[in-house]
Amino acid sequence: MDDFLLRALLAGIGVALVAGPLGAFVVWRKMAYFGDTLAHAALLGVALGFMLNVNTNLGVVVVCVLLAMLLVAMQQKQHLANDTLLGILSHSTLSMGLITLAFMETLRIDLMSYLFGDILAVGNSDLYWIFGCAAVALTVLVLIWRPLLAITVHEELARVEGVPVTWVKLTLMLLIAIVIAVAMKVVGILLITSLLIIPAATARTFARNPEQMAIFAALIGCIAVSSGLFASLEWDLPAGPAIVVSAAVLFFLAPWWLKLKRGKRN
Repeated sequence: MDDFLLRALLAGIGVALVAGPLGAFVVWRKMAYFGDTLAHAALLGVALGFMLNVNTNLGVVVVCVLLAMLLVAMQQKQHLANDTLLGILSHSTLSMGLITLAFMETLRIDLMSYLFGDILAVGNSDLYWIFGCAAVALTVLVLIWRPLLAITVHEELARVEGVPVTWVKLTLMLLIAIVIAVAMKVVGILLITSLLIIPAATARTFARNPEQMAIFAALIGCIAVSSGLFASLEWDLPAGPAIVVSAAVLFFLAPWWLKLKRGKRN
């Protein structure tokens, strides 16, 4: 296997391992639009990273965290619905990112690689970043798993029982921000949320408890990455979109496969 393909496969698996379990909470808590908002804000983080001459991944994480904190503050003071606030922030930050890049006339970047990913260009330093962040995110997720489940099932009851609801929710938003920064290289800004949602939604078909759903989501994400990369290599397809389409195919096949399996048992 060529080195660039092996690095791409490892990068995709690293992202899938952390996106799957986090995606389960995104699905349970109906936070898909929130994930899209952070993903769109990632372009602003990239632009500021270039402008301030800092690591673009760090810029993405900082912008996403600040946006999550801003959203929490606006939810407490504004009377607008959450989806309206998310829509305003999503398109505003994406547009601000594009405008910031347009002002840097001497900068020449491949915007398509940021929008749709460039997994085949992953280097060793990217792998260190991906697996380092994935390890940190998974460790934190394990530590807050029980309180996060509690506020997902019944937030008010969890608050009464002493769960620090606000801090747990902010931690979840931070973890999603980290995943977006990590996954940007793999599937791009416009497709990041798909790696959070589709494997988790597919895993919901088979899982009998939250832990199973988290594990199955990670495994399904790994399968989608592997099959998407194979399709990209075999038919000369863009790798990021091929991974997303593979995940979508698994989602639509899952109920049929489960029905077929039950039929054989009967």
